[in-house]
Amino acid sequence: MKVRLTFLEPVLGTWPSNENIARDFIASKAPDASTIEDEIAALGADAVAEKGKTVFPRTDGQPILYDYQIKGFFKDACGMLARVKSKKSSALKAYKKIIDGLIFVEPRMIPIEVNGEVGECQRPLRAQTAQGERISLANSEEIPAGSTIEFEIVMLDEKAHKEAVLEWLEYGRLRGIGQWRNSGKGRFTYEVLNG
Repeated sequence: MKVRLTFLEPVLGTWPSNENIARDFIASKAPDASTIEDEIAALGADAVAEKGKTVFPRTDGQPILYDYQIKGFFKDACGMLARVKSKKSSALKAYKKIIDGLIFVEPRMIPIEVNGEVGECQRPLRAQTAQGERISLANSEEIPAGSTIEFEIVMLDEKAHKEAVLEWLEYGRLRGIGQWRNSGKGRFTYEVLNG
């Protein structure tokens, strides 16, 4: 089944802009590592902010989503819709295994047809920790509403799973894909192009 998603709201990037983030994290924990203030002074505030920014991976300069991000959305949607007795998703036992082993998304790298300019979204993040509430700032690349993606969904047991897959795609109107989806980011409509 080939589908096109059209984003109703902007979509936020999920990839760290710093390719060496794991190595940098380990290095920052080394016994002779500088303090955070020293690091900011040495790099400059803009470089530190850019280091924490999330972006879209690209192929030949075009932003993409990976197939597993769509499958992750399917798992999230199925997990929520399984709580509604009238939905097909409620009948799927071990739904994560079904999505992992019987439902596939192609191609691996899904090009995003960007409607306009790629922008940025800065927002506060709040977390309850043992030390009390913490607030930090997050910065992400943002693909504008109206942008589209097209991909194939391969179901090894289409008869058993097609209605559930369509249910998940419909759920995208309410809860999107990517970061900050609880705020409405990444919401989409879908159109079945064939299948």
